[in-house]
Amino acid sequence: MNCKVSVVIEKDEYGYYAYCPELEGCQTQGNAHDEVMANIKEAIELYLETLSEDEKTAYLSREILTTLG
Repeated sequence: MNCKVSVVIEKDEYGYYAYCPELEGCQTQGNAHDEVMANIKEAIELYLETLSEDEKTAYLSREILTTLG
């Protein structure tokens, strides 16, 4: 199943933190941007494997709005 999800990446003095707002609890960290990107892709794939088709449809149809303040 191909799908698009939002990924938020934050950087601080300890490295990078990434999470997917559509998938509650789907998060990871890494020391470098490339590492956190690979980690969040894997986390999303594993998370989606645990969901039924109905759950996938419900989670992946959420509208996520972002803005800069």
